Order: sequence, then structure tokens, then C-alpha cells
Amino acid sequence: MLSILVWIVAIVTVVAAVTVLAAWRFSAVVAGKAAAAIPPAGRFTEVPGGRLHWTEKGEGPAVVMIHGLAGNLHNFTYGMLDRLAAAGYRAIAIDRPGCGWSERDGDEQARIPNQAAMIAALLEKEGIEKPLLVGHSLGGAVSLALALNHPERVGGLALVSALVKPPKAASDAFAGIDIANPAIRRVIAHTLAIPMSIRNGEKTLAIIFGPDAAPEDFRTRGGGLLSLRPRAFYAAATDLNAVEKDMASISARLAEISVPVGLLYGMKDRILSAPEQIEALRAALPDADVETVEARGHMPIVVEPERVCAFVERMAARVG
Repeated sequence: MLSILVWIVAIVTVVAAVTVLAAWRFSAVVAGKAAAAIPPAGRFTEVPGGRLHWTEKGEGPAVVMIHGLAGNLHNFTYGMLDRLAAAGYRAIAIDRPGCGWSERDGDEQARIPNQAAMIAALLEKEGIEKPLLVGHSLGGAVSLALALNHPERVGGLALVSALVKPPKAASDAFAGIDIANPAIRRVIAHTLAIPMSIRNGEKTLAIIFGPDAAPEDFRTRGGGLLSLRPRAFYAAATDLNAVEKDMASISARLAEISVPVGLLYGMKDRILSAPEQIEALRAALPDADVETVEARGHMPIVVEPERVCAFVERMAARVG
């Protein structure tokens, strides 16, 4: 009887090992194809804590766009970068530290204040003076941290679907990346994450974009394919963990912000509660310019870039 149990354990162990190795190999192949499909689109700048990838177009007042959780700068190049450049702005889109093609030295750089510090260092090094920051979702939280901790680097904030206060619970779209232990995050990133992302991709996009439909070309033109890499999964999971650590202290200081602040929100947002986030901003900054869009979800930067660009231009005028 004992020998049979030993054989069963041995067989199960071998099958598990083969499955893990197969998943690891599959993830590596998919990641390589995703990286080849969407190579770096801009330039790199070394800053304390890592290396940031960014792209720009146009001349004029600087507008710096910072994307959200699990996103990358292509979320803005999809429909906003060219429009703002044509309207007379120096339009800049940044891969947040650890996202897209940007790199960060370790998990500590995922903390929201540290991401803000890295972007502030980029602005200083590249001579980008007092830009209007366009922060989407988690990029909104990073923009708030920039305005609080590096006010000399910021001209104003145009927040879109922004994280202003800690959500009561993470959206179902991010259930698969809500992993507190870094070692477990790393193992899952290289094994289960990519197959599960492929399997659940349509469902996840429906939550992120809903009630709007995700554009058919979002995976390529909008950078969605870059999420099919272990490093992207690990970065997003680590970013989500940082929200739990940092967001409450950022929200508590909102009244300290002295630059012009605007917020645009789709009231059908399925990632964050629009009324909850809007109320948090208005309570701290009653003079904030708040624009709501009744029928839109979390991704107006992709599905309605004309309206978002008009909002950005209005806020840029306030910066002067």
C-alpha cells in the first residue's frame, strides 16, 4: 500500500512539474510575441529608481499624460497624443515606472509617492517645466502625489476617471492580480497569469471599458498586448498592493494642492465609483472643475478622446 502511495505522489509531482514548466515556456513565448508586436515607441530617461520610457509630439505648453493600473502610454497615443499636438501642445505620454517599457529597480518604486518622485525627476532632467498632468485612474493618484510632494514641478491637474480615495474594494477586473505576497506574485506571473489573461481577456475588457465597447484594435493600437508579459502582471499586482498602502495618506492631504485641478468622470464607471471619487475631491477642493459624462465608463481617453482633449485644453488654459 505504501509503495502505491509513493508512486502516486511521484506521478502527481512529475505531472505538476511538467505543467508548471509548460506554462512557464508558454508565457515566455507569448511575452516575446507581445513585445515584438509593440516595441518601444519613444525614448528612455534614467532617473533615480529606474528608467522611464516616454514619447512626445508637438510644440507648445507641455501636457504630460500618466496612465492607469495595468496600462501603458499607448492608452494615450491611441487617440489623444496626436490631437493635443495638433492643438498646439507639447503632448507627452509616459509609461509609469515598471509599466509598458519603463523599468523600476524594485518593488519599493511601486509605491505611489516613489512613482511620483521618479516622474518628477524625469520632468526636471528633461526640462519639462510645470506641465499640466493628465492622470488616468491610478495615474490620477500618481498625479496627485506629484502635486503634493513636488509642487514646483506641476502646473495643474486634469484628472480622468481618477483614483482620488481608496476604493472600498478592488474591482472584479483586478481580482486575479490582488496578491499580497511578492514571491507568489512572481510565480503566478511566470506560470498561470498569461494563460488566464488570454482566457479571461474579453470579460476583463468588458469590465474595464463597460458600458462602452472596447475598440477591436485596442490590443495593438492601445497597447493591450503588452499586458501579456509576466513583468506586466507582476507590476500591476505590485501597483495594486501599493494602493492599499499609500492612497489613504494621499487622500488626507488633498486640500494642500494649490494648482488648478479638474476631474472628468464617466458616471457608468465599472472600475471605480464615480460619485465616491468625485465627492472626495470636491470635499477637499471645492473649486475643482468637475465634468461628468453620464453614459461613459472608465476609458473615455480611448472611446471619446475628443471630449477628453477638450477638457484637457480647458484645464491647460487655467494653467496659463
